[in-house]
Amino acid sequence: MKKISFALLTSALFATSFLAQAQDDLSAIKAAGVIKFGTEGTYAPYTYHDQSGKLVGFDVDIGRAVAKKLGVKAEFIEGRWDGLIAGVNAKRYDAVINEVGITKERQAKFDFSKPYIDAKSVLIVRGDNTSIKTFSDLKGHKSAQSLTSNYSKLASSYGANIVPTDGFNQSLELVLTGRADATLNDNLSFLDFKKHKPDANVKVVATAETGDPSAILVRKNQPQLVKALNKALDEIKADGTYKMISVRYFGQDISR
Repeated sequence: MKKISFALLTSALFATSFLAQAQDDLSAIKAAGVIKFGTEGTYAPYTYHDQSGKLVGFDVDIGRAVAKKLGVKAEFIEGRWDGLIAGVNAKRYDAVINEVGITKERQAKFDFSKPYIDAKSVLIVRGDNTSIKTFSDLKGHKSAQSLTSNYSKLASSYGANIVPTDGFNQSLELVLTGRADATLNDNLSFLDFKKHKPDANVKVVATAETGDPSAILVRKNQPQLVKALNKALDEIKADGTYKMISVRYFGQDISR
């Protein structure tokens, strides 16, 4: 009987400890008055530096708006994409807001907020390229991609040979200079690129039928933080903040 009681007590203590740990990140954020976001700072129009050097972008502004709803300030810690997600478990920051796609592999190791954007994958080639017209045509061709991105996995699934890059801008540069045949990314990034460089010799030859939702990524077992982030996202859509931010960067309300 004593052994059973001890086992039950141990289980109860473990459950209490687990719950406290699960709530710890949100409590720590509230206590500090700051939520730290990991982001690239090199991925326009989502996270980049304007001409004055200020960190701006759709994701950055969403992060600031979410932080305001949480009653804290947003602090951004920049890093390269390939190590960005790992920085969450290393506790360099509380969350990542950087167009992080929701995948089963990531869900096994991290928690996500609800999606805050849903962009479609596009296949981009040089304007004079006539050999690649569909995603299937990537087989055997060089595709410039960030190695750990969803787009790299997608390109690989079509049989492309991956040329590693640091981000979207470098990927496009490799396509423009002929060092890569193509790159996969999202339609909104491409629209922003063409808005700033309308004469760039690149084109979209294929667009995915379905979107790729992105969300805020946090450490595993953080239900209270996820709940708070979801509430904040709902609130910025309800009060028009999300629409204002999306019009600022895309010229239209992308919440629909």
